Parts: sequence; C-alpha cells; structure tokens
Amino acid sequence: MSLENKSLTAIALQKFKQNFWGVFSLGYIVLMVFLALFAYVFSPDNTENANQMHLSIHSQSPGFEVKMLTVPNEFLSPKTFKSYFLGSTNQITEIPIKSYAIKNDVLHYVEYNEDESILIEKEITLDKFYGYSSFKEVEKELIKDKKFYLGTDKYGRDLLSRMLVGSRVSISIGFVAVLISVLVGLFFGSLGGFYGGKVDAAVMWLVNVIWSIPTLLLVIAITLALGKGFWQVFVAVGLTMWVEVARVVRGQIISVKEMQYVTAARALGFSNVRIIINHILPNIMAPVIVISAANFASAILVESGLSFLGLGAQPPIPSWGGMIKDHYSYIILGKPYLALIPGMAIMFITLAFMLTGNALRDAMDVK
Repeated sequence: MSLENKSLTAIALQKFKQNFWGVFSLGYIVLMVFLALFAYVFSPDNTENANQMHLSIHSQSPGFEVKMLTVPNEFLSPKTFKSYFLGSTNQITEIPIKSYAIKNDVLHYVEYNEDESILIEKEITLDKFYGYSSFKEVEKELIKDKKFYLGTDKYGRDLLSRMLVGSRVSISIGFVAVLISVLVGLFFGSLGGFYGGKVDAAVMWLVNVIWSIPTLLLVIAITLALGKGFWQVFVAVGLTMWVEVARVVRGQIISVKEMQYVTAARALGFSNVRIIINHILPNIMAPVIVISAANFASAILVESGLSFLGLGAQPPIPSWGGMIKDHYSYIILGKPYLALIPGMAIMFITLAFMLTGNALRDAMDVK
C-alpha cells in the first residue's frame, strides 16, 4: 500500500517503527513500567518499603551470599492479592548467621560478622518459631542461603529490592506530573490562543512569571508550602511544568483557529468550548505528545534532585534520588556502586524518554 492511501496516523507509526533507538527506548520504558507495577512480585524483599535491615551485612558487594535464619514474629498469614501490588507487612526477623547447630531442642547459631574475633553465639528455643512443631521444619524452611544480586546498602537492605520498589516513585511521578502539566497547560494555552486580546496577555504574563523562576526553586517553594511527602512532590512538579505545554498549545491554536474547519464550526453555531475540545485540540496534540515525553524525563530528574535534597519521598519509602543521597559519600570510600546503580537507573530511564520523544517528533513531522 502506498503512503498516499494511508492515514496520517499509519504513516507516523510506520516512520516511528523505522527508528531503531525510538522503538528500543519505548520497549525499555514498557519494561520498566512492568517491573515497577509488579515490583513486589520480583523483589526478594517484598515488604511494603523493602526495608528489611541486616546491619551485620551492610555495604556488601553485588553477588554477596549468606546463610539467613528467619524468625517469624507471629503466625504467618498467607499472601493476599493486594500484597502483590502494595507489598506485605513485615512478619519476620531475618538474622544473617555464620553457622548453627541444634542441641537439646535448642537452636544455637553464630551471628554473621566480618571480624572473626568478635563472633557471638546465641540460642533460640522452638517456641519462638510460631507455627512450627519441630526443628526439622525450621531447618528445612527457615534456614536458607540468601543471595543479594546487587549487594546491600549501608543499612544492610537488599539493594535490588530497593531499586525495584524505588522505580515506582520515579515512574509514577512522571505520569502524574505530566498529567497535571498537560491538563493545566491545555487549559491556559487554549484560553490564550483562542480568545486572544487581554485574555492572551494575562495568560502570557502568568506563563512568563512562572517561566522566569528556576524550576527547582519553584518546586522547593511549592513543596515547602504543601509539606514534605509523596503526593506533595507529585503536585509540585506537575504545577511547575505546565508552562511549556501552555506555550506550545497557544502557538498551535493561533495558527489553526482561522482555518476553514474552525470557521465552519462557528457557522454551524457550535460553542467555543466545543470548537476547542472537539475540533482544535485533536488536531494539535502531536507536539503536545512530544513535549510530554520530554517533561516525563524532566519530572524524573526534578524528583531525584528533590529526594537528594531531602524534600522528596520521605524514608523509609525508597526512591532512586534518596538512594544516591544516602550513598554518595561511598563513591570515594571504595563502594561507588551504591550510588552509581541508582544514578545509572535515572540516566537510562531519562535517556529512554528523550529518545522516544525525539523519535515521536520525527515521526509526526509533517515535512
């Protein structure tokens, strides 16, 4: 089928498919969204914030393996469907051990410590293991070798689990911030572009005022006004990114509002709101989609910066920016991977959105 017989959407999709880096980046984004959505399914530590600490094995290298004794804090309840998406409550205490032995119905174990001179032997009775009637069951189900594929952080938490659960913050803030920025930007951009005159002057004055304030400073000001927290950061980032969308929408509406299909809609007696929503906006969404991809990447970077400054998601909620804040000093202390792993994750997801946005821009270019 020739290009002349295809719709504009089909032509744009075909051009996008021919862009290798655009398709690869989109696939990477889909993979990251999938991992974030099912983070607790793939996470070795599936507690709510992946916050199971083991101070005796802190700052261990990727691939570290240790024998782990699990002690239930209560009778373990079965996993629910909700726990696969929101995590489960912490019902156990994990103890890294060097060795163990069962003598006279008492479990003797030596806690893990890198310094062999201060190894401590402790003991625990069977009644501490809720729901277990013999040490054979305990030995079979609660004493296992545990591997930390990305190592542990400075508190002994599983770094892979923190990365997976932390991806939810970065990716979700992108979606929420872009949604807020698009809705607000479309509203103000449509007002200024369609009505012109004093309305346009007022909208552009507001846009220029917001634009003149550095993004990070404005986000910090809004965050301090709303308070520190998870959702406050989402709203703060979204409210600082709408000006770019508003400028693009305003310019596009000014260029199309005198076209024949708009004039025909006026002649048919349609209201201004109906003309804007049903006739103008669907025809100018291509550049809005492109700029939204760039805003997605910017939102992730801004959130990471806020978390690094301590104004983002608050502990114990994991976030990539917060993980860099906790471990940036380790770059010169011989364990740079603790900061580099979340830093590389931020870089790759940001790069993926920028490449996807560039591919969309090329595919939707009418020239």
